Amino acid sequence: MLRFLGRRIATMALTALCLTFVVFWLTNLPPNLEKVAKSEAGSRISDAEVASWLEKYGYSRPVFARYGEWLGVVPGHVAEGANGPEGRCILRGTDPAAAPRYCGILQGYWGWSNVFKEPVGKILATRLGLTGWLMFWVMAVMVPASLLIGVLAGMREGSKLDRSLSTVSIATTATPEYVSGVILVTIFASSVTGLKWFKGTATGAMDEITFENFFLPVMTIALYGIGYIARMTRASMAEVMTQQYIRTARLKGVRFRDVVIRHALRNALIAPFTVIMLQFPWLLNGVVIVETLFNYKGFGWTLVQAAGNNDIDMLLGCSVVAVLVVLITQLISDLGYAWLNPRIRLS
Repeated sequence: MLRFLGRRIATMALTALCLTFVVFWLTNLPPNLEKVAKSEAGSRISDAEVASWLEKYGYSRPVFARYGEWLGVVPGHVAEGANGPEGRCILRGTDPAAAPRYCGILQGYWGWSNVFKEPVGKILATRLGLTGWLMFWVMAVMVPASLLIGVLAGMREGSKLDRSLSTVSIATTATPEYVSGVILVTIFASSVTGLKWFKGTATGAMDEITFENFFLPVMTIALYGIGYIARMTRASMAEVMTQQYIRTARLKGVRFRDVVIRHALRNALIAPFTVIMLQFPWLLNGVVIVETLFNYKGFGWTLVQAAGNNDIDMLLGCSVVAVLVVLITQLISDLGYAWLNPRIRLS
């Protein structure tokens, strides 16, 4: 087990380095750097002034050197500004003489947001907390509902109940969030139908979560995931119910309910468990549409703002969070295989 964890952690670290470098290279392409120069020095500066500004602040250095600086393994670049030394390691409002040489991700400094005018780490901590609550309630609704639907549909394959639940699951999965969200708002939060049961915006949920202001965004995301997980659970359950040991248990006179719960359910959950774990990275990056639609300023909303305003440090910070979530959930998924089925060996 320890050897397996060691190899997986080493692989995760190498994967994270490769992915973050690709994102760093893409966000630091010359057109993006020119936008940064014009946003900081003035939109009317000439091409020569842009090149001079990029040279002065170290953006013209090789991409590997700047990636090492962002990572924290290369000393931070220092430039002479109008008010004294300036650089990544010289934080605003601090003494330049006391600035550290290294100030990257490894040292806990994620950079400065040009849009929000705050440290990236502080913004991400706040926005991830908001998105975390949204993800928690989505999972609390989505996982039990989808497993129940999948088990009910799969334990009697081909029945009317199976066909009905499968139709509903396919319909919810085929409907994207930006469509279901608009439909839910139109039905339950507008004057069109007169059913103003919920609020069409989740801005108030940033201060205090209530059933009224949080139901629609949660259901918008959950409906899409419920259908997908339910279909996977149904397929896995239907396959398990045809196994020989299930037939033997039924021939021995074991009650059908006990056959499903004690013998079939655990084996049927192996495939859905992987799908459920994949919902975490999907939720983290998939909430972009829902958070924008309901004006809920979480991780997805922040990512949209950073991309729309060329906030390079914020985009890099969001990429680190997304990569870590994907890698960690994959590790937990692999460990969950062994727990659900001891026959699966870690190799």
